[in-house]
Amino acid sequence: MGNLESFKAATVLAGGVARRGETCGALLGALMGLGVAGGRERMDDTDQYRKAMQPAQRIADRFQEELQTEFDMTLPHDTTMCRDIQASIYGRSFDLNNPKDYRAFLKAGGHSAQGCPLVCAVAAQVAGEEILDMQDGAES
Repeated sequence: MGNLESFKAATVLAGGVARRGETCGALLGALMGLGVAGGRERMDDTDQYRKAMQPAQRIADRFQEELQTEFDMTLPHDTTMCRDIQASIYGRSFDLNNPKDYRAFLKAGGHSAQGCPLVCAVAAQVAGEEILDMQDGAES
């Protein structure tokens, strides 16, 4: 599942999709991993579509909960927006397509071990646990 092509495809999800501050790219990548593990293979497979939505919701919910715990912060209710996560972690959001703002993001610790890489780790852990639970359930 974790091949180079998947990693490359997820590159442009960074910064909330092409650095636009929208849905967190780490969460989107986590959901893509779930889709690879348990998504539908045909557009008309609505049963598998519905089955995949339950763990997807759990991943999104747990991602938000874990971020709040990991960063000791309070996110706006039900948000997975990159700009909201930035504001909660760094005290403000950044326009990552603006060179001056991007430098400020880096200076604030955006790419440090306690910045976005930790957000990515949270997403990967939550998704990995959910995928393993799905696979354990399928084997039972």
